[in-house]
Amino acid sequence: MVPTFYVPHPVLRNHISHIMVVEAKSDQAILNFSPFPPTPQHAIHFYPRDAVTVFNDKNGLQKHPGSIIVGPQVSQVNIAMGMHHIIVSVAFMPGGMHRLLKMPMHELYDEPFDATLLLGREIAEVNERLQEAQTALEMKNVVEHFFMYKLDHSSLLPWEHALKAQLQGSMTIESAASLACLSLRQYERRTKEIMGYSPKIFSRLVRFSKAYRLKEQQPRLNWTSIAHSCGYSTRCI
Repeated sequence: MVPTFYVPHPVLRNHISHIMVVEAKSDQAILNFSPFPPTPQHAIHFYPRDAVTVFNDKNGLQKHPGSIIVGPQVSQVNIAMGMHHIIVSVAFMPGGMHRLLKMPMHELYDEPFDATLLLGREIAEVNERLQEAQTALEMKNVVEHFFMYKLDHSSLLPWEHALKAQLQGSMTIESAASLACLSLRQYERRTKEIMGYSPKIFSRLVRFSKAYRLKEQQPRLNWTSIAHSCGYSTRCI
């Protein structure tokens, strides 16, 4: 199961990080759950083939619809794939999903939502077109076309630049607030509206996600080395 990553169209790159397509097939329908940790990026996941089953402590066992919106996630989810699993995942830059939905992101806190409930018939049509598509490239083109039409492509605002710098792990909260041309308290309020949680939690998720990916990519690395390289050796932001 090797993911294929696509860089989005140039007009989308300020607001969408990447589009990922993963396909996996199995000969048996076994409810085998795999853990997926939270990430600092909001995303929309499309499942154009078999449905996925999800288990977590809050909601128990659930089947996901054809497309889901994942906003500010802070909890691990456990996912079981169908016999023919395809996921088309659109990962947003900080502020991208807020531009798309035009709603406070804290309303989506730690809960996946059926995308058709928030985006209506248009996203249902995307689901139908993805079911008809046969290749990863076709699927990428279907979702890319939707976001080119639907997403606000205007230039990044100062606080979006600041959140992007935080996502890259290159800036403290105080420096990010300064880049956003806001006081620290104003930046905290704006971050909660755009991302769904405080800038401190956002920074912690960025650090954790970096450490988790590093361990996946280099499993022989010990946790002490990972902690130092990801900033855990210094005082938490």
